[in-house]
Amino acid sequence: MTEKTEDFTDLQIVERVKGGDKKAFSILVKRHQRGLMRLSVRFVKDIDMAEDVVQESFIKAYERLASFEARASFKSWLFQIAVNTAKNKLRERKEGTFDIQDVQLGIAPQAESTLVQTSVSQIIQKFVDDLPQRQKTALVLRVYEDLSFKEIADIMECPYDTAKANYRHALMKLKGDIETHQELQNWKEDVGGFVMEMTRRVVEADA
Repeated sequence: MTEKTEDFTDLQIVERVKGGDKKAFSILVKRHQRGLMRLSVRFVKDIDMAEDVVQESFIKAYERLASFEARASFKSWLFQIAVNTAKNKLRERKEGTFDIQDVQLGIAPQAESTLVQTSVSQIIQKFVDDLPQRQKTALVLRVYEDLSFKEIADIMECPYDTAKANYRHALMKLKGDIETHQELQNWKEDVGGFVMEMTRRVVEADA
């Protein structure tokens, strides 16, 4: 039975495109456009700009495909292009913040009220926005995209230990900010799960 192109791995499809089957690239687009869009929105906080990031990233990936040597996965390579493209657009806009409006990571689902839950999310979002750029990048890729530290290191173009350290420092900073924020102390039941999750992830990062 002839194997369908859709069943090929990313690397197999890349080789087909390099071999002249340009239409096969559309499979890579369909396979990764949703994840790329999700990542881009979290970086640029604007749907239209995120769509531009996704489109430009796929164009750049196609144009640079000959230089892709498969030292990392195609997904990591593509995400690296998207992250760099998003950063460039943020520099053009002179506003570099992440959208983490849906960060829940352990915040009690049954908050006392929608107002409290919204306030907690906004405070935590501000904490993440204030993280150094590389720490924010590592946090987003690990928490939201569930990527391995090797993949994160490939995307950030840094050693494995550096990617892991940036992630750990981000968690420690968030945990400290939450535990010392006066207003959040009034909502301990709502943020307690979040702090516990941060602690678990710090331990995980140390493992």
